Amino acid sequence: MINIEEFWEDAKDGLSISIQAISFEVWIDTLKPVCFTENSIVLETISANAKRTIDNKYRDTIKEVVNSLNPSITNVIIILPSQREEYLNRQSVFIDNEGFVTSEPPAQKNKKKCPFLEKYTFETFVEGKSNSFALAACKTVAEDPGHKFNPLFIYSGVGLGKTHLLHAIGNYICKKSPQSNVLYVSAETLVNELISVIRNKSNEENNKFREKYRSCDILMIDDIQFLIGKDATQEAFFHIFNDLYNASKQIIITSDRAPSDLTMLTDRISSRFSWGLTVDIQVPDMETRVAILKNKSAQMKFDLSDDVAEFIAENATTNIREMEGLLNKIVFFSSLTNNVINTRELAAEALSDFIEEKKDTVDASDIVGAVCKYYKITTDEIFSKKKTKNLVEPRMIAIYLITDLLPMPLVQIGEIFGGRDHTTVIHARDKITDEIKTNPRVRITVADIKNMLLNR
Repeated sequence: MINIEEFWEDAKDGLSISIQAISFEVWIDTLKPVCFTENSIVLETISANAKRTIDNKYRDTIKEVVNSLNPSITNVIIILPSQREEYLNRQSVFIDNEGFVTSEPPAQKNKKKCPFLEKYTFETFVEGKSNSFALAACKTVAEDPGHKFNPLFIYSGVGLGKTHLLHAIGNYICKKSPQSNVLYVSAETLVNELISVIRNKSNEENNKFREKYRSCDILMIDDIQFLIGKDATQEAFFHIFNDLYNASKQIIITSDRAPSDLTMLTDRISSRFSWGLTVDIQVPDMETRVAILKNKSAQMKFDLSDDVAEFIAENATTNIREMEGLLNKIVFFSSLTNNVINTRELAAEALSDFIEEKKDTVDASDIVGAVCKYYKITTDEIFSKKKTKNLVEPRMIAIYLITDLLPMPLVQIGEIFGGRDHTTVIHARDKITDEIKTNPRVRITVADIKNMLLNR
């Protein structure tokens, strides 16, 4: 029989990924499991207002998670404390996997659990100019893994959809070919597993490690840049790659930078990335960002007006996760105050803390410092008169970001950069503006530095 307390703890682990942290703490973590009845799980909440909110906004999400854990549970019932005894007294019976009568639903036997998040599918991925090529490549690989575009290398800045596409591929393959062995790990996990093998000096563990990575049909490695400086793991990955590639097994890799920028990886590894297809996900334009927000709000059954969607898209960075976080804040504020937030003014009120914090915490020195940290140069170098290639681009990006993020006169910006005149500032601003539109590397660099500044 299923232990309902343990089952609900597993369900909460899944829900904590799907629901924004503050909403999870207020609405989900306070739920108490009562019993199973009529193929439903019964959960007790604290008040009528909480029941109304959970039924309207979170019950479908809870149902999806508990059903993924046990397909025999097809419904969720939210009750008040006064109803607890009533439901405990009318629990229904179920037939378990052995055919015996039980008071709790049977655990699913021999059902291979798909490790990918259900919400990340090709259908829920919002396509735009910035990601259409990457999306098409991922769909092709999912349809025919191991034969086209092997390896597939996807790169982009933080929070632009790499992980969503990996899970979409995984979900598609799990549904189409459930017998396939799909392995999805981060590069950090690969490093830690190898360290454990080396420390324990166990042939058994070494054999398990080799079998795990060489027996999969599709291998997904997230954030391959983490292997930089990890020589032993690079060596292990080199042999894993060769074995899988020679066996026509699909390899999918993501990174925060292009293969040509992974200069610290060994040549024999980085050269193999060029054997297949490399695609990038660019910073989404305003229309795509609004579409992403509208799609997300529809999933949450929240009526998001165009004005509010545009307000969020304008005030967030290019990081999609941050946009979704601000949307969650709007939804939470609306549920707490029982007010419809459908104008820019009301959205500004709901997000006032974020907007004020962004304005108050970022100044010119922060921007210059972030750029120097990103490019590994000193402030003396960026302010100098030197025009070497390694200094010109970061200097121009710093000027662009100051003009973009701060209401500072051009003359004052020029003074910061060693007394340069305002025409130099204009040139730098316009140059980077154009580069963002045409050069994916610069676009990703600017987005990453913005994220460094606004998510400290």
